Amino acid sequence: MWHKYPNPKCSHVISIDVIDRSVDPKTGIIRTERVLGCKQKTPAWIVKLFGGSEDAFVREISFVDPSTQNATITSVNLSLSQFATCFERIQYSPMSQTRTSFSQTAEIQARMAVWRAAADGLERWLVQRFEQNAQLGKSAFTDVLRKLWEERQMQLQGVHP
Repeated sequence: MWHKYPNPKCSHVISIDVIDRSVDPKTGIIRTERVLGCKQKTPAWIVKLFGGSEDAFVREISFVDPSTQNATITSVNLSLSQFATCFERIQYSPMSQTRTSFSQTAEIQARMAVWRAAADGLERWLVQRFEQNAQLGKSAFTDVLRKLWEERQMQLQGVHP
């Protein structure tokens, strides 16, 4: 999870700041809160109407349960959140020794009833951007998991990378 960035498949993520990391003494669940800095091409009409820039920030909170090997990641945009929110939830759960279940949901909502046409356009753009980044993120983290699994297999065989 913490190895996902930096990643060439997610080059839009340009900074990662860990805000907090803690371990629940009763459950052993590891909670990490980060702020991700992203740089993405934003349509000119969005910048003109709402301000902002290509720089955007996202708050990410992850929970890793070592006993069940489940991982949950939630994220929400901090930039332009007064106009629209994108709340994402990702869940990884082991299915077997070699398979992991992945589920991902997103709720995207523009908050501008007065400018419904602009809100609809903003929502469409956010959905499109989310779909693109979700594919990249899934692919990138699959690579991370594969690398970690291969390293673990080498350790078990007594071979060091």
